[in-house]
Amino acid sequence: MAKAALISHGTVAQNRKARHDYAIEDTIEGGLVLTGSEVKSLRKGRCTLTEAFAQPEADGLYLVNMHIPAYEGASHFQHEETRKRKILLHRKELDRLSAAISRKGMTLVPLSIFFNPRGFAKVSLGLAKGKTNIDRRDDIKKREWQRDQARIMRARG
Repeated sequence: MAKAALISHGTVAQNRKARHDYAIEDTIEGGLVLTGSEVKSLRKGRCTLTEAFAQPEADGLYLVNMHIPAYEGASHFQHEETRKRKILLHRKELDRLSAAISRKGMTLVPLSIFFNPRGFAKVSLGLAKGKTNIDRRDDIKKREWQRDQARIMRARG
């Protein structure tokens, strides 16, 4: 039987819904504190970010509700699937993000989980503000107008 391909570097999971539900104002990259079975499960490409968010606490920034399923190959050293996971950031970045989150309507959403070329698990966070239905309609209008423009330009030659 063939082994499943492992991800040594590159994107593991993306939160496509985040760009639809939020207006992303800024992005930042941080490391993740993970256990061995979590890393193995991520290398198999198994992770869900749809309901995850980041929240500051006394000793740092934590990723909440990220689901990493159990790794079948691990014996009794299994991890909790939706536990809080610490995000590693510089103090200056952490203070800036904490101040931004304290403003009304701002939140930190994970955009993607990936392995960098050195093999470390990283998370890309977006400082986001929730979109209203009006904002979503405006986005749809812009997208349709850009498609129409491209169609007109192709027709002209």
